[in-house]
Amino acid sequence: MSTVDTGVRKELQRAELHKTIWRIANDLRGSVDGWDFKSYVLGLLFYRFISENLTSYLNTVERAAGVAEFDYAQLSDAEAEFGRVETTNEKGFYILPSELFANVRARAAADENLNETLERVFRNIEGSAVGSDSEDDLKGLFDDLDVNSGKLGGTVAKRNEKLVKLLDAIGDLDLGGEFSDNTIDAFGDAYEYLMQMYASSAGKSGGEYYTPQEVSELLARITVVGKTAVNKVYDPACGSGSLLLKFAKVLGKDNVRQGFYGQEINLTTYNLARINMFLHDINYEKFDIAHGDTLLDPAHWDDEPFEAIVSNPPYSIKWEGDANPLLINDPRYAPAGVLAPKSKADLAFTMHMLSWLAVDGTAAIVEFPGVLYRGGAEGKIRKYLVDNNYVEAVIQLPPDLFFGTTIATCIIVLKKSKADNAVLFINASAMFVREGNKNKLSDGQQAHILDLFTKRADVPHVAAVIPNDALAENGYNLSVTSYVEAEDTTEAVDIVALNAEIAEIVARQQVLREQIDAIVADLEDAS
Repeated sequence: MSTVDTGVRKELQRAELHKTIWRIANDLRGSVDGWDFKSYVLGLLFYRFISENLTSYLNTVERAAGVAEFDYAQLSDAEAEFGRVETTNEKGFYILPSELFANVRARAAADENLNETLERVFRNIEGSAVGSDSEDDLKGLFDDLDVNSGKLGGTVAKRNEKLVKLLDAIGDLDLGGEFSDNTIDAFGDAYEYLMQMYASSAGKSGGEYYTPQEVSELLARITVVGKTAVNKVYDPACGSGSLLLKFAKVLGKDNVRQGFYGQEINLTTYNLARINMFLHDINYEKFDIAHGDTLLDPAHWDDEPFEAIVSNPPYSIKWEGDANPLLINDPRYAPAGVLAPKSKADLAFTMHMLSWLAVDGTAAIVEFPGVLYRGGAEGKIRKYLVDNNYVEAVIQLPPDLFFGTTIATCIIVLKKSKADNAVLFINASAMFVREGNKNKLSDGQQAHILDLFTKRADVPHVAAVIPNDALAENGYNLSVTSYVEAEDTTEAVDIVALNAEIAEIVARQQVLREQIDAIVADLEDAS
């Protein structure tokens, strides 16, 4: 199939996905709010895809072994039990044939206890991992999919009617044949689309600010410049895991050799991150997503350092800071000799990531612009970063890229092994296209930023390489606009021509005055 054909197919599948989501939204309008609606759609998408993933895997194994007509979905539950242990060890979960999405859906309209059926199926999927290495990765995955919620209807019959509609709509979604033939990241695309639909409340309801796909990809590409593979990737505030998963796209999942690591404090998005890993076909042994507060209780002490770190941590979130006397002795924060302010934890995340960064690694972090120039403790932390030559680059992004804020954010790039004692500043504030009510980085603009980053050279009005000692002289200010002079777009003025024009206007004024005086004199004589 040609690249053009694949692209057309991809867009058709995406359009179908979006149309289906809108149809489901209309069916649920008025009874389920946006965030809960997102959980139902994504939860059932996950259920469908985890069912198809397992079926495809088992069919492939058995047909390769010579059973040409094997179809796992057609087996009895008793027949299927033979493969439970081995399959669970490989895939991390197990689903009996009767509990596969397609089979539950086929019986749904006639199932008066559909809500109970689905509840049992979800618990059985999670329970299939109990006692195995994947238990923590499966636990609680369906917690946000409440099939008994009164929001779906006031009676069991009404709730089941709604659930049948949901199952049918998701089951009817045409994704191009077999599970393995799917040309789009269906779950990821659905997540992105739903977040766009409900972005205005995403930060309040979900505890996260969604990172646009093109920004996620730019962050990933920055951290792997010159590399075709990395050891481990990490995001300490991973949300739904979308930044981590960009490495699977940029490098290929097999080229992230030891896996994907992240931590998320919000329970809903923690569950989504694990689901997202499964649905990108990242097997349970290749990811470790933890739930908890990274700044106070980091989960991956035994896994650091990381070769590639990406993150869009929450902007100016509060944390304990110097109210907790133990933190100043924490090996992640102690080197700077000061803690980030209690009201602004941005640089606490930065210090954490620097601490866990491999000697040959790169970290790309989205920062709130204030951390680059404010004084006090933040100024002292920047001094530590610059004096120790950890800052590789600072990139000014355009405004209005992110949901939940219109602020023009920045990317700070950290390295422990640099080729020079300088910082590259890139002003990309004008590099955007307007789509809908948000700005967006086009593919070409992403490539241009990456090219500027890679070449690391002065470009008038766009990029400047500034020695560390000059940064010190400027109070360790890391604001891009302090070093990249904005282009003067005002029209040049020809003074000689302007003076001639003024003289001409003055002469015309004099003629007009004389004409008016003559008219006034005539009127006075007439009276």
